[in-house]
Amino acid sequence: MDKFTSDKIRNVAVIAHVDHGKTTLVDFMLKQSHTFRDNEAEMTQTTILDSNPLERERGITILAKNTAIYYHDYKINIIDTPGHADFSGEVERTLNMADGALLIIDAQEGPMPQTKFVLKKALELGLKIIVVINKIDKQLADINKTIEKTHDLFLELATDTDQLDFPTFYSIGREGKAAAKLEDVQQSDNLEPVLDEIIKYIPSPSIEEGDFQMVVTSLDYDTHKGKHLIGRIKRGTLKKGQLLVLIDKNGNKIPGKAETIRLSHGLKKIEVEEAPAGDIVDLTGFLDVTIGDTIADAKSPESLPRISVEEPTIRITMSANSSPFAGKEGKYSNSRQIHERLIKELETNISLRLEQKDDGFILSGRGELHLSILIETIRREGYEFQVGKPEIIIKTINGVQMEPIEDLMIDIPDKFLGAVTAEVGGRKGQMTNMFADGKGNTKIEYKIPSKNTLGIRTALLTSTKGTAVINVMFDKYEELTPIISQTRNGVLIASEGGSALTYGLNNAQQRGITFIDAGTKVYEGMIIGENSRREDIEINVTKEKKQTNMRASTSDVNMGTLTPAVKMSLEQCIDFLEEDELLEVTPQNLRLRKKYLTRIDRVRQSRS
Repeated sequence: MDKFTSDKIRNVAVIAHVDHGKTTLVDFMLKQSHTFRDNEAEMTQTTILDSNPLERERGITILAKNTAIYYHDYKINIIDTPGHADFSGEVERTLNMADGALLIIDAQEGPMPQTKFVLKKALELGLKIIVVINKIDKQLADINKTIEKTHDLFLELATDTDQLDFPTFYSIGREGKAAAKLEDVQQSDNLEPVLDEIIKYIPSPSIEEGDFQMVVTSLDYDTHKGKHLIGRIKRGTLKKGQLLVLIDKNGNKIPGKAETIRLSHGLKKIEVEEAPAGDIVDLTGFLDVTIGDTIADAKSPESLPRISVEEPTIRITMSANSSPFAGKEGKYSNSRQIHERLIKELETNISLRLEQKDDGFILSGRGELHLSILIETIRREGYEFQVGKPEIIIKTINGVQMEPIEDLMIDIPDKFLGAVTAEVGGRKGQMTNMFADGKGNTKIEYKIPSKNTLGIRTALLTSTKGTAVINVMFDKYEELTPIISQTRNGVLIASEGGSALTYGLNNAQQRGITFIDAGTKVYEGMIIGENSRREDIEINVTKEKKQTNMRASTSDVNMGTLTPAVKMSLEQCIDFLEEDELLEVTPQNLRLRKKYLTRIDRVRQSRS
């Protein structure tokens, strides 16, 4: 690998609202800079950086990642960041490694809530911004309006007048081409105009005099080298074998040394003997380390300011599975194992908070998606547990209880306007803006208490037949308002354990919808469906039709007369929960249940 001096390095973050094309543009930067050989598999792949299975399944970036390309005689470190508001903690910490940013904006949607968030953070850090108006080939693209709104956003957020003067490019990300003038895009066949501007406009890293120093911004792990500490070198040169000191959040100084040093080259990490100030490095040599710790030369161990992110707004309880099926489907199922896994998560997930309570845990995060991604991740690792209904985090400020308020933006076809306004109005959402694009779509903006947004995504997608584009962003804290009345019907509860049979499920479907198929194992207190009315009903779904000498005992299972069961995703199950219910999560199944499984216990609890 060629050596690069600090003046030949550019550190650039790629920031945007979700699905505005960040990862696609990075893909083409990697390919067009000849980071890969023509015969490498990556040349035919898309969303190369989104290697996490959940990222590929959901089509979103969850984890911030850095890569590097070599363009002419420059090294460009590229940091791809999440676009979803729930993962804004990833954005906040990784922006600390950048000197500039590419702000990607969809030409049809224009600046969106997360656009505002990431731009605000970037401008506060003094990053140089290059705007890329992407997806200009969309049929409903309104480029002039997008540019106008982008300038308005800079006017609102800029911390000094110099930030109002920024270069703008136009691109078709899925074709990997861009130009400084709109009329030149179709004639372009690459992203070189943007890369040239990065070299010209984004400054080289500012270097301080002194011995080696850096903040740990990210962590990785492998079984051979242990923890990999990732961060940008603030000052000094880092050399292999160099004696170092780790300074933790309590000011403790732990000695160590640089066992290995790696630099990014595309998707690979190449081991080197030294790295200059301003570069982003991958370092091993310390075991007990967390994001925000300082690594410094042993001769002058001085601490740097720790990385800070905005506080969580939502929490959920998690505990060991206590159902009759506990321990049958998971590899790790006891409280100690779950606690160890959550402690490990805290090392890298800096937006997450963990508290122990009674025999379980309270997880606090930035939103429902933030927590559900964690739940799904550890579920796939073989963990088995149960979670309760999410709740917002209430703060007491000057003796007054305050709750988080969200900015809610909904983009819908005009024909669903009535259904959406009725749903959000019922949740005490206050409309702040509404405008139609004249092409059959309307954008509506609301201020709404966070507690009333729980389950709103599922409700709106259902009422708009999956067409709504929904964005929720934390705004501020306001005085606590009353809780809205129940919006969900009662549930169908299994009165006995065993295997669900067609005859029993037919009886259940006379009362509402069912969540399980014939043959599914159930236990007493398990929720097997939703009632058509407000009250809960107990039903024996293991009941079989009385047999005669003309019918085999197994024939009920194969009657084939049932309405297909409703299958809910993890997020839908969490949204469905009420206070007296739990979601049993295993690697194989999601089961809704009552906290108290027997009827006697539920009656007793209701009277206490």
